[in-house]
Amino acid sequence: MHSIPVLLEGRDALVRSQTGSGKTLAYCIPVVQSLQAMKTKIQRSDGPYALVLVPTRELALQSFDIFQKLLKPFTWIVPGVLMGGEKRKSEKARLRKGINILISTPGRLVDHIKSTKNIHFSRVQWLIVDEADRILDLGFEKDITVILNAVNAECQKRQNVLLSATLTEGVAQLADISLLNPVSISVLEEGYGQANPQGGGALEVSAPQTSDELDSFAIPEGLDQHVTLVPSKLRLVSLAAFILQKCAFAADQKMIVFFPSCELVEFHYTLFVQTLLPRPGAPAVAPLPSGSTQLKFLRLHGGLEQEDRIAVFQEFSHSKTGILLCTDVAARGLDLPQVTWIVQYNAPSSPAEYVHRVGRTARIGCRGSSLLILAPSEAEYVNSLASHKINVSEIKMEDILSVLTRDDCFPGKQWGKQKPRALSPQGIRERATVLQTVFEDYVHSSEQTVSWAKKALQSFIRAYTTYPRELKHIFHVRLLHLGHVAKSFGLRDAPQNLSVSAVKKKKAAPKRPDLRKKTQSKQRLAEILRSEYSSGMEAGIAKVRKQSKQADQAAGRAARPRPEPGLGRGKKQKKKRSP
Repeated sequence: MHSIPVLLEGRDALVRSQTGSGKTLAYCIPVVQSLQAMKTKIQRSDGPYALVLVPTRELALQSFDIFQKLLKPFTWIVPGVLMGGEKRKSEKARLRKGINILISTPGRLVDHIKSTKNIHFSRVQWLIVDEADRILDLGFEKDITVILNAVNAECQKRQNVLLSATLTEGVAQLADISLLNPVSISVLEEGYGQANPQGGGALEVSAPQTSDELDSFAIPEGLDQHVTLVPSKLRLVSLAAFILQKCAFAADQKMIVFFPSCELVEFHYTLFVQTLLPRPGAPAVAPLPSGSTQLKFLRLHGGLEQEDRIAVFQEFSHSKTGILLCTDVAARGLDLPQVTWIVQYNAPSSPAEYVHRVGRTARIGCRGSSLLILAPSEAEYVNSLASHKINVSEIKMEDILSVLTRDDCFPGKQWGKQKPRALSPQGIRERATVLQTVFEDYVHSSEQTVSWAKKALQSFIRAYTTYPRELKHIFHVRLLHLGHVAKSFGLRDAPQNLSVSAVKKKKAAPKRPDLRKKTQSKQRLAEILRSEYSSGMEAGIAKVRKQSKQADQAAGRAARPRPEPGLGRGKKQKKKRSP
């Protein structure tokens, strides 16, 4: 806790520390200590003395819970939380009564700054931005600017703290704007410690470093990192086999599986629940051996209602076992105890995202493991990670699939009730084929499930097209074999009516790009990313706005005047010039 003494001195600080090292406590303790020690006792009606900005709703709830525990002896200090999905009317009522420590997502706070008259910052003594890099990555720069301007207008003198597991150019620029003579606090592992020979942490009163330090990441020391290369047609079977291996045939295992979109989370959650678990009144489609542990699947993504997100977050936090299928909404800052495995079903788009995902395990001295699943054509991604000092060891796909040969697990007709004589590659592949058939039979059980699988496939390909330019040579949609990718969604053949399939075809003739469509697609992608982290508006309001926007576009098209003869290009222009 190198940062606590520095923060208690009243200095501005930029804190960089590996994920899972207790950054939340590092600022909660000094805030509570300073507020309870004030000569004039704080009144609830005074309003905010501390303002804490976090990127996600779950992290807001987690920080609020920690403050509540620390404030038990100091009942006169009232914490409060503002976040998307909650009723603004009830939040306004709480603001009217008074909140002394205000935790909020940026979008929601800006919403209240613009619409709530009784929110004021005249007594703010602390401004804390947690997971600053992620807040900026999500496009909240304008929201942060609005918040800083609102606070500066009422309160010039205060203590500012920025916290992050990674130091980016954006964080450095934000530090220049918001911090005054900051202390740069870097708490790294012994292998990364540069200024402190004892491996504890590095403290220096200086501007944030923006050169070599930007390319290094703090990885927890107790983390074992692995990668496996799996052909596209065996991805679904391999993921299911790995879940069975670690959670059905081993005790006290807790796993998080990351997917790139809400649709993919929903698809795999429903598929696994329907095929791997016994259903009421009917056996599971693929029954597990009697000696296995009962699996428990949960899902978490930005498309869920706020009540469901809170319930899932709390259930997984307090459970000793379980598999959480989620998007990157759970990748930042969340303290989910006793997680033993992190699985990344799709490669993250940056090393920083990789670090934050794997940081959900091996927290505060504990041990944990991670697995990255790549296609053989994506193997070069390992070198990209190695260039940032992230080293992974390989697990063979056959070792993962070998769990399917245990007892009578997915025996198929060729095995009957007899155990296999040997773990031959052919035997393993036959068991994998049986499990793949189970998934395909469920997906093709109705037109509705087939359509649902096609939508998930489209979502996967859309996500695949969003990799940054520097990774396009590794992750390019034209490198995908759509037939094999379709297999990983339980489809027996590649759909012919996929709109994204046109990406693979060569253009017959060059066409003038439709700039309006390009802009709309970029806006849609931005909306999807921001919805994962809550812009602060309820889902109902967002739906009304979307409908209103569509109506405006339709009205605009109807009102658009048709071009008159002689105003076009080419021959029509010549007609106009002729006498």
